[in-house]
Amino acid sequence: MTVALDVTKSHWLASLDLELGHSEHGTQLTRTKRSGPLTIQKAFYPEGRDCAHLYLLHPPAGIVSGDKLNVGIDVQDNAHTLVTTPGANRFYRARTDLSIGDPNQTQVTQITLGGGAKCEHFPLETIVYNQADGINNVEVRLQKNSMYCGWDMTCLGLPSSSESFTGGSFTQLNTLYCDDILLYHDRVQIDPTSQIQQHDAGLANNTVFGTFLAYASDEQVSKATRTELIEQLRDVVEQHNANSLISITDIRQLLVIRYLGQQAHQCKDLFIALWKLIRPIYIEKHAIQPRIWFT
Repeated sequence: MTVALDVTKSHWLASLDLELGHSEHGTQLTRTKRSGPLTIQKAFYPEGRDCAHLYLLHPPAGIVSGDKLNVGIDVQDNAHTLVTTPGANRFYRARTDLSIGDPNQTQVTQITLGGGAKCEHFPLETIVYNQADGINNVEVRLQKNSMYCGWDMTCLGLPSSSESFTGGSFTQLNTLYCDDILLYHDRVQIDPTSQIQQHDAGLANNTVFGTFLAYASDEQVSKATRTELIEQLRDVVEQHNANSLISITDIRQLLVIRYLGQQAHQCKDLFIALWKLIRPIYIEKHAIQPRIWFT
């Protein structure tokens, strides 16, 4: 008699839903719902009660085959939060034995802003290991009088360890909606067989790419102010000798800043330098870097 054995397919599902509200006491974390290895410690207030700093924690510190991470951030009317991570995210090498489960690795972040809400979403870099099979999706839904600043930074392979990204796949998808109207849709699909990494119209043999988005309506930041700001941002880029690395575009009140180069720390340093100019105008606060970035 032959007994059929059930194979338990390996996967790890995790979700974290955060709700931030605003009252006379400032911005507060009003609801937290979590499942699996995603959490936060508490809200920090290095700038006072108006802005809650949150550190997203993922103890495994990486995403393997079968993992699906979902993060929801609901910033309600007039609340303000700055969200970051204590370290780099990682998409590890995907499994090749499909009998134990799907090789896909997925992370989805959904950010919703109410009227007058402000959100700054600054995760540290995402490292994509050779032979990974990953998807990283960031969706932002805001209202016309909301303000948003956020970035993502992607590193392909481990060039410093002579481990190039020569196989596997990775997709970075960014979408931003204002009053349910799509303002921005950007999809970068890395597949070594497509030669996008080598093509001049693709990554041109660069291993690090990043996007920094900043939104405010014309009523909050006028077109004249944005035009002047863009000139100041380009001056900073020139001071850092980074004209070949950074582009800045204004798309319907949305600043789109792109980095394409070889170094994650360079991308982060440039984005922080530009944020220091953007924040006083968009958020009406001086830039105070989260303490976790210095550890």
